[in-house]
Amino acid sequence: MVRDVAARVHVPAFGQGVAGEEKSPGEFVSRVDREAEPLLTDGLAELTPGFPVVGEEAVSADPSLLGALRGDRPVWLVDPLDGTTQFLAGSPDHAIMLALVDRGQTVAAVVHQPQHGRTYTAELGGGTWRDGVRLHREPADPGDLAALRGAVLRRFLSPDARRAIEANEHRFGDLAPQTTCAGVEYPRIVEAQADFVLFWRTLAWDHAPGALLLTEAGGVAVRPDGSTYRPDDDRSGLLAAADGGTAQAVLAGLGLG
Repeated sequence: MVRDVAARVHVPAFGQGVAGEEKSPGEFVSRVDREAEPLLTDGLAELTPGFPVVGEEAVSADPSLLGALRGDRPVWLVDPLDGTTQFLAGSPDHAIMLALVDRGQTVAAVVHQPQHGRTYTAELGGGTWRDGVRLHREPADPGDLAALRGAVLRRFLSPDARRAIEANEHRFGDLAPQTTCAGVEYPRIVEAQADFVLFWRTLAWDHAPGALLLTEAGGVAVRPDGSTYRPDDDRSGLLAAADGGTAQAVLAGLGLG
C-alpha cells in the first residue's frame, strides 16, 4: 500500500518543482504531504478497521488527535513525507513512514524511501528487514569517540544542551552538524553507515518507525537519562545508536549523560 501511494504521488512529483509553504518557522508542507496522507490513512483504515490513524498533517490541524497514543487501542502514526525540505530541494533523501503503536509501545513499522527504492520493515520481536533481507547491526567501538561516525541535529537544542555539546564536541572526530531526515538517518545506523544520531525534538511520527527498525536490528534509541524511547513520551532529546555501550559513551562524551 505504501509503495502504491509513493508511485501515485511522490515519484511523479519528484523533481517537478513542487512548491512548499511554511507551516511554522523552518517547517514546510507541500501538496505531496497533503495528497499522500489521506491515501495512507484510507489504506490503513481498510487494512485494520477500527484502528485510529494519526497523521502529521492532521495533527497540525487538530493537535488533540495525539491523545489517541495514550488510549487502549492500537494506533497508526503516519508521516506522509518525512524530509519535505529535502524533497523540495530535489534530494532523494526522503521517506514515507508508518508505525503501529499499542499502549505506548511501537509494534510494527514501515519506512519506504521512494527514490532510493528501499523499503524497511520491522515487527516487535520479529526483526528488521530491507526488501526481504534481514538486517543486524553489529556494535560499534565506544572506546574511541573520535572514530565514531555521528551527527547532532542542533536546530531544536535547549540552551543547556547546546552549551554542553559545544564544550565537548572536540572529543568527536567528525561530528556532523545536521541530519537529513529520520527516515534516512535511522536506516543509516542500521546499515552501519553511521554509529549514532542525536535528535532533540521527538515528534512521534518522526521517531517511532525508525526507533523500532533500529532496536529490532540490535541498536538502541534512548533518552539522555538512558531510558528507552516511547512514542507516547514527548520529552526532548533522543539518541539513536548502534548499541547500548555506544549510546552511553556518546551521551557522556557530549556532556549529556
